[in-house]
Amino acid sequence: MEPIQAPSPTVPAGSSAPPHDWLSAGLYYDYRQAANPVRPGLTEPIRYHQWGAELHGQGPTAVLPLDLSGALGCEGPATSPGLAAHFLRLLPGEGLKAAAAATSSLFYVLRGAGTLERPADALGAPLSLSWARGDLFVLPAGADPLLHATEESVLYWVNDAPLLRYLGVLPAGPRFTAVHYPAARQEEALQHLLADPSAARSNRLSILLAHADLPATRTVSHTLWAMLGVVPDGAVQPPHRHQSVALDLIIDCDPGCYSLVGTELRADGTILNPTRIDWEPGGAFITPPGHWHSHGNESGRMARLLPIQDAGLHTHLRSLDIRFASGLGGEG
Repeated sequence: MEPIQAPSPTVPAGSSAPPHDWLSAGLYYDYRQAANPVRPGLTEPIRYHQWGAELHGQGPTAVLPLDLSGALGCEGPATSPGLAAHFLRLLPGEGLKAAAAATSSLFYVLRGAGTLERPADALGAPLSLSWARGDLFVLPAGADPLLHATEESVLYWVNDAPLLRYLGVLPAGPRFTAVHYPAARQEEALQHLLADPSAARSNRLSILLAHADLPATRTVSHTLWAMLGVVPDGAVQPPHRHQSVALDLIIDCDPGCYSLVGTELRADGTILNPTRIDWEPGGAFITPPGHWHSHGNESGRMARLLPIQDAGLHTHLRSLDIRFASGLGGEG
């Protein structure tokens, strides 16, 4: 249906500016044409994509965005409509700023060691941190942090700047305090889980990282969700799905680890016509929202992964809609 054409506006006497045209931007669509605009050529669907460890394996100190903004039809850098993922590569003795207008910035140290310094600004006090391999830390809105490497380092950085750009807003203040999850404490929590005999019946062998400031969502920030997960040798996890996008980082694995992803299930609860994504350590890939996914390990050794999702936001909106093929929820 074509928009109703507005009459030509008239300029009131004594006014130098034309009046606002209230009508010409209004459009009217048949419900059947507009109820689901997520389709190619309109609102582009989120598609599978994978990045190898060669992206950050060598080269100068640099921010390396995993930018799919062209395919998504949005301003970049963006890895999903609401999140931007990057690798940060730092040579010894060098530094860089992780600059983004974001409310949440999550960093995971794939390798190396160094420091973080963030100056005071109108949004908060100064921050200092020493980081090392396996550490994860999350920053709220504030000044751009300076990361300095004491040895060759690679960090995985995810922020919610694309969401703010879409909303046309800037952070007005921090929504949580900065938090550090040292590798040793992560490992302690994970080993405690693995020692629990009931954990073998769980859909995922994983530790969710949460923040004391966010008891309602139990997430690492008010927009971001983070999980330290393992897939034991010989395991094939039952499929599950959720409406948050997952930006998956493979921390450690040997050949033979993979994900199966698809939009439908067979009657037996396995994924129909799945796409297989083979893992490599230091690589990353996208699991689109609403797609069933299952992880498998035929490598002979336990594998580790770190999915980062916009599930904090979806939990607040009550739209996460996590489902399990077994029908048994998180214990299935």
